[in-house]
Amino acid sequence: MFFSSDNAGPAAPEVLAALAEANEGYAPPYGADDLMTEVRDRLRQIFEAPEAAVYLVGTGTAANSLALACLNPPWATIYCHSHAHVEADECAAPEFFTGGAKLTLIDGPDGKLLPDPLHARLAATMEGFVHSVQRGTITISNLTESGAAYTPAEVAALGAVAREFGVALHMDGARFANAIVGTNASPADMTWRAGVDALSFGGTKNGLMGVEAVLLFDPAKAWEFELRRKRAAHLFSKHRYLSAQMAAYLRDDLWKRLAGQANAAARRLAEGIEAIEGAHLLHPVGGNQVFAAWPRGGHRRAQEAGAYYYLWPMTETMEGPDEEPVSARLVCNWATEAAAVERFLELIRE
Repeated sequence: MFFSSDNAGPAAPEVLAALAEANEGYAPPYGADDLMTEVRDRLRQIFEAPEAAVYLVGTGTAANSLALACLNPPWATIYCHSHAHVEADECAAPEFFTGGAKLTLIDGPDGKLLPDPLHARLAATMEGFVHSVQRGTITISNLTESGAAYTPAEVAALGAVAREFGVALHMDGARFANAIVGTNASPADMTWRAGVDALSFGGTKNGLMGVEAVLLFDPAKAWEFELRRKRAAHLFSKHRYLSAQMAAYLRDDLWKRLAGQANAAARRLAEGIEAIEGAHLLHPVGGNQVFAAWPRGGHRRAQEAGAYYYLWPMTETMEGPDEEPVSARLVCNWATEAAAVERFLELIRE
């Protein structure tokens, strides 16, 4: 019963097999391997973006920070949700890689930015005033940090704001596969057709050992990204081991199948929790994360039986009466077993 994070899940067998195959013989370093050509061609096909620049890095923080650095000068602010991963979980890496660009935080329901508050914040930025930070990139997470999924229409509404003010739109897609499966949207409709300029396309949370892709839909930024990646020490010499993971991920739409398994487990968890007296969901379940509250007694039983997950927010405590609702975050991954979900639900509803 491991629901702490999809980072805790195993790598998919297809990925491990691809790594073993890639380990045979020799291959050119630094991304010149044939597998990287396959990855680039396949991602361009999936996103219907034949000119997109495609790169691989080892972590989501590197993907987000390097992409934002290409889009945002140090004197311009990055607009993001107050709970965005770039704000709460990346140790100021975006600020570091951009050379000091500040983050402007905006609230919104379920971890989403909404067009009107975003528009107001952009309009209030004192563009052209030398003493003020200038307008910069908008970044959104899909899935959001609250587990909700943006639809293509919602992304397009934010993209329209970005175009009105002449700024870029970046998407943190650490759980992009879960969002695509959850909304049944096409990758193109969710990204560049909706106004997204750059995407961090996640893999590590969805069955890869450790690799993320960056898609720059404006290839004019490609050379800058290459230089920034090298300067930041994120250009792998034995790049084929990144390429092999991503190639396996994309073959036969494995990325969607793995995300579908994780999403299905999360839906079952959500349905089971909603059926418990005194329990409720805190946010819509758009993919593989469930944010919910149920009586503390259920938490006690689950944790005593070995269930591993986080109370959320972390200010929550196990101190108090059994009947009082306590909120938590539960995250499923591609390998989450139906038996584990059912056992967990039995424990918290007893």
